[in-house]
Amino acid sequence: MKKRFVTILSSLFALMLLVLTVTTATTQAAPKKFYLSSTPEPKVIRVAIRENNPWGHPDPRGRIMYVKTYRWNDYLQNVLPIEWMPSWPQNSLRAGAIACKMFAWYHHLNPIKQSGFSFDVDNTVNFQAFKERVNQPETDQAIQATQHLAYVKSDGEIFELNYRAGYENSANAQYRNAQKMSQWGSEYWARRGYSPIQILQYYYEGRQLVRIPGR
Repeated sequence: MKKRFVTILSSLFALMLLVLTVTTATTQAAPKKFYLSSTPEPKVIRVAIRENNPWGHPDPRGRIMYVKTYRWNDYLQNVLPIEWMPSWPQNSLRAGAIACKMFAWYHHLNPIKQSGFSFDVDNTVNFQAFKERVNQPETDQAIQATQHLAYVKSDGEIFELNYRAGYENSANAQYRNAQKMSQWGSEYWARRGYSPIQILQYYYEGRQLVRIPGR
């Protein structure tokens, strides 16, 4: 009985140590509510740059090498061509531009600390894939066309516009219940004449497209 008790106690200690290790590795404050009426659009964003995997791509599990601050628009221009295909219809790219912007805006307002670094996002699919100097004319156009717009909750709260790839040639309706947009789904609807707001409303229900104050 005594041996069993010691074994249980050791297991509990190991579990507590694991929880403590995870907690200290990544620290993120409880999300606060921010509203468009009182929250200016960011001018910069801090990006944690992770080491590459053996294939030369940023590794989501790789160590953080450094954190670099980018101008807001430069960051968006070098995210969208990776997350959305520049060859897709412009309405798909515009819906994607708004999604990428609101995702980054939310995380700028809710930064994290990890491995001794403080940052808003990293350069991997942990957040949004990012790489310098990959911007394209088609995606730049989409960002320019939507720069004055934000997609927020009905009370103006800024929230994370999450998205997933989904499947080609499909509306990917399964993501509607999860309040996520399908990237391939945006392409599907754009080819069927949907506007950017119609695409956004299909996936994110109960939200509104509004003008950013001062834009």
